[in-house]
Amino acid sequence: MSEIKNREVPVLKIENLTVQYVSDGVVSEAVTHVSLEVNKGETLGLVGETGAGKTTTALACLRLIPSPPGNVKTGTVYINDRDIYSLDQKALEKVRGKEVAMIFQDPLSVLNPVHTIGAQLEESIRLHEKCSKKEAQKRAGEMLEMVGIDPERMHDYPHQFSGGMKQRVVIAIALSCSPQLLIADEPTTALDVTIQAQVLDLMKQLKTKNNTSMVMITHDLGIIAEVCDKVAVMYAGHIVEQGTLEDIFDHTKHPYTEGLFNSLPNIKHRAERLKPIAGLMPDPTRLPAGCPFAPRCSYACARCETERPKLLPTNTDVKMRKS
Repeated sequence: MSEIKNREVPVLKIENLTVQYVSDGVVSEAVTHVSLEVNKGETLGLVGETGAGKTTTALACLRLIPSPPGNVKTGTVYINDRDIYSLDQKALEKVRGKEVAMIFQDPLSVLNPVHTIGAQLEESIRLHEKCSKKEAQKRAGEMLEMVGIDPERMHDYPHQFSGGMKQRVVIAIALSCSPQLLIADEPTTALDVTIQAQVLDLMKQLKTKNNTSMVMITHDLGIIAEVCDKVAVMYAGHIVEQGTLEDIFDHTKHPYTEGLFNSLPNIKHRAERLKPIAGLMPDPTRLPAGCPFAPRCSYACARCETERPKLLPTNTDVKMRKS
């Protein structure tokens, strides 16, 4: 009993989440029975191909699924043990930005082109913090400085910044109220390699400094290896494998995860040809009755066509339960 009482409440807990999109009467299942947990100070990597359901999962965590056409069919999302789907709009707005914030993939979709960078930062701060305009301006300047931008540029507009600097501004806005959970949706996709490294380094520093929990959404296994503690591999809306970084990288179990690693170039064996995964991800409106990866899997058998495999405990899970 004492172990249960002392167990830390996850910052984010997703239980049995299923999200559908309906267009012209056709149902697409973007996310199917997804369950995930992120504890205080942890970084969870959500990895998979484009269209796997990663962004939809993230949007569901903030109750941002556009309805219509989107619909959360089943499941619950808890932020600090509170069901966000039971909150009224006013309570929800207090959670967004203050307790959980999101860095979107495209900074241009987040930044308002007719307002200065400083004004947008100040708006975010004053929305969640009880402070004067002068205090908000000071905090905005400090946030810009923290992400490596001269505070004197507060009066500039988004079009006056490079792509990398825009992404830094988005990070500054997301972190302006010190959220306990940061969801980063492919934050480095549009950036060149040098800026990618700087942004990732910045996010790691901020995580360490503030003990922030993070969900890193990406298709880049290199980024996962660099910043994540736990990994969940997503395919066609399903979590097909999850565990610690060591579990996924050193003790790969699922054929899809194996395929992702085989698709990467090996710097030690440059003469070896890459092994891409054959075929394409299934149409979300016509998912197979069995394992969604079966049509592309070299290990598939008759059972795979009719039965979806269940997630089993990893080596680490078993060790932790025994201890």
